[in-house]
Amino acid sequence: MNTFKYGEDFLNSSIAVSIAHGETKAVLSDTVIAKINQSAQYVQEIVDAGKVVYGINTGFGPLCTTLIDANDTRKLQENILKSHAVGVGEPIAKELSKLMLILKVQALAKGYSGVQLSTIERIIWHIEEDIIPVVPKQGSVGASGDLAPLSHLFLPLIGLGKVWHQGEIKDTATVLASYNLESVHLGAKEGLALINGTQFMAAHGVKAVVEMSRLLNTADLIATLMIEGLNGSIKPFYAELHALRPYKGNVFVASSIYNLLNGSEILESHKNCSRVQDPYSLRCIPQVHGASRNAWLHFKEIIETEINAVTDNPIIINNELTISGGSFHGQPIALPLDYATLAVSELGNISDRRVYLSLEGETNGVPKLLMKATGLNSGFMILQYSTAALASENKGLCFPASADSIPTSLGQEDHVSMGSISGRKLLQVLDNVDKILSIELLCAAQAKDYHQPLQSTPIVEAIHQHIRSQIPHIEEDQPMTDILDKSLAMVKSGELLQVAKDTAIAKQVEYLGEGATYFENF
Repeated sequence: MNTFKYGEDFLNSSIAVSIAHGETKAVLSDTVIAKINQSAQYVQEIVDAGKVVYGINTGFGPLCTTLIDANDTRKLQENILKSHAVGVGEPIAKELSKLMLILKVQALAKGYSGVQLSTIERIIWHIEEDIIPVVPKQGSVGASGDLAPLSHLFLPLIGLGKVWHQGEIKDTATVLASYNLESVHLGAKEGLALINGTQFMAAHGVKAVVEMSRLLNTADLIATLMIEGLNGSIKPFYAELHALRPYKGNVFVASSIYNLLNGSEILESHKNCSRVQDPYSLRCIPQVHGASRNAWLHFKEIIETEINAVTDNPIIINNELTISGGSFHGQPIALPLDYATLAVSELGNISDRRVYLSLEGETNGVPKLLMKATGLNSGFMILQYSTAALASENKGLCFPASADSIPTSLGQEDHVSMGSISGRKLLQVLDNVDKILSIELLCAAQAKDYHQPLQSTPIVEAIHQHIRSQIPHIEEDQPMTDILDKSLAMVKSGELLQVAKDTAIAKQVEYLGEGATYFENF
């Protein structure tokens, strides 16, 4: 098992997910432990000296001028968790809560937050034992960090709130008692350090970076299958064209699809046909899918910067220098979260157009509505209604949450990012586009069937055969629910990508395009 050192090693999205899944062991090194202890000591020295520092011996937000007696500093830190845990709505996915814990440990382990080692060790215990706090979806404006979600996340430290344990949601106190554990006694500044930060937004971003990578690669494969099914041309994927407009994403998509199509018998069979050029949904795949890939590159860079940053407040440099700033503000990731939502939505828009194109009929070399005996049968017609509905829903979700700001905290927090809403919308659009692609997969596989016995390339044939091993060719109307579920499972699982990689290795053929390292290492 790989080992990751909190606060010392560089954390990326795939490593964070690997820790959450128990595939990577995350630890605190002696070097990091020393930094954590030193930072906590600075806080204690500030308290002992009676220096006035926000959040250590003052109230919070608009109460920042209210001094707190040294004897009450611990109570102050517990109260902030209690008072700020006002989230509403259904819980976020357990995996997201676990990612929030991992990201918070990474930030605290940098040694600038003044949190006790014992507190961080308890958080790690929750991660390793898979006892994960329940966090409501709604209630953060993404300004002073994700105050409400993070408060719910850390209520279990003081014996409150609820946690997932052994597949059930239980009261924290009950679970701690079963392990003979007492709640943590928070020291000065700890409560504030725990709830200041962007870990709710960033956890959504981490999940989205990983899911968007899978979705981009899957979209390219399904689009390639559709090109074959609809007698599309390989010329729009020539390297000579994209060398003249060399965006990394465009070049990668074009060269990947060229590799997947080059040598196909199906392509060879219609190379002298009368069709001059393909519709945009086929011809412009490198430009549209590529633009979404370019957006993903930027999005990944921003998320990786964020999850290796210190985002609470105030920052403890030493016992003489504390800085009350705005590193908890979600704006740096709120904008890219909204941008990524648009990029994902566009993959669904063009996929819907290819689904529509596949139904048009003989000009594409396939029967109208992808079935021979239409009239009595409606064929695949209504599947496109679903893709249209999902694409339309995505357009509504693309309005940028970060364009809004509502002042909070009696004007202390007079500009907020709303990045938490951006993150939630992004995951919803990703889920919707998975569904759109799963329908395109059905249509593309059906279209390709009509070109038999002509063969495509080894990878395209392997993908098509894998689909047909679970989903049959259809020539009569039937309920589609089970088939749609199977298709969606193929898309979400990433198994088509694995089939492609395995076949490329077995057949010793090219699969990924030029610049693959940009898109494979994250």
